[in-house]
Amino acid sequence: MLPGSIGYNPGSLLSMDEVLSFSKLADKCINVDSLWVPESWGREAFASLGAISQITSRVRIGTSVVSTFARTPATVAMAATTLDLLSNNRTVIGLGVSTEAIVEKWHGIKFSKPLERMQEYVECLRQMIRGEKVYYSGKYYNIQNFKLLYAPPRPYIPIFMAALNKKMIALSCVVADGVLLYLRPIEELKSTVLNIKSAIKKRDRKVPPFEIACAFIGALSNKEPEKARQRAAKTLAFYVAVGKYYNEFLSKNGFSFEVQRIAEEYKFQGLGAASKCVSEAMLDSLTISGNSEQCIHALQKFSSCGISLPIIQINPVGNPETSFREMLSTFSSA
Repeated sequence: MLPGSIGYNPGSLLSMDEVLSFSKLADKCINVDSLWVPESWGREAFASLGAISQITSRVRIGTSVVSTFARTPATVAMAATTLDLLSNNRTVIGLGVSTEAIVEKWHGIKFSKPLERMQEYVECLRQMIRGEKVYYSGKYYNIQNFKLLYAPPRPYIPIFMAALNKKMIALSCVVADGVLLYLRPIEELKSTVLNIKSAIKKRDRKVPPFEIACAFIGALSNKEPEKARQRAAKTLAFYVAVGKYYNEFLSKNGFSFEVQRIAEEYKFQGLGAASKCVSEAMLDSLTISGNSEQCIHALQKFSSCGISLPIIQINPVGNPETSFREMLSTFSSA
């Protein structure tokens, strides 16, 4: 049985026209809960979601994720409440701390104390998006007399936190409305979900329910299932090769041999060679890829870990429009 709610992440490599085309199609599908737009060094997330808000009417729209180092809480408060105005209250704020390399080399900001900064950031942001006059005195953020010029359309916008390590996951269970997980081997995912569910039982706030979202690399083709598997392997290899934290995390969780080979091949031969070092076991543990039957089985397997919202990251195989329709028809009904 497929999950009752599913999210999609169009990814960074699609054109803007393709993102909008997919969003239109997904909005018509009953069990599609949300669309999530990433941000790294390409399109800006809130502007992209503003465009999506105008051609959809039902699905939630979220950032997955924007960096807390790249924007002040006030900037995100303005962006999120504006998006809420545009979308009729469908915004979800997905926050992350990014990486040291991106923050320092591309934004020119010192990457320090991400956990402590995140806690203060969320505290500030919550007050701001309620439309309150905010005075906040913290170690990292000092806000004096901030108040949105207009009344926010609603007093509460869900905040999700992207989290990889245990401390950030634990913090999300205290201060956020949901957690965004990514690239977690299935056995590790089961353990993590159990820990999250245990932690959220101690929360003071029970409403809205805490959401456990997990994104998975997705590639589907019934005509060329092996090509879909290769497409997923290519995306996975890229994250392993360039992502220091994912590289270390996957090395510690059962894939040290593959990670080492991927990194070496990427350095000397490029992404194509690196993707060939992704084993079948690694693909099965981390991705939703292959033909419809394989992908449905994978989605059911991941959902059984206890996550409340699986999010499929779109990696088209062949013609993008055809690939979009094939994926939606597999997982979602109009």
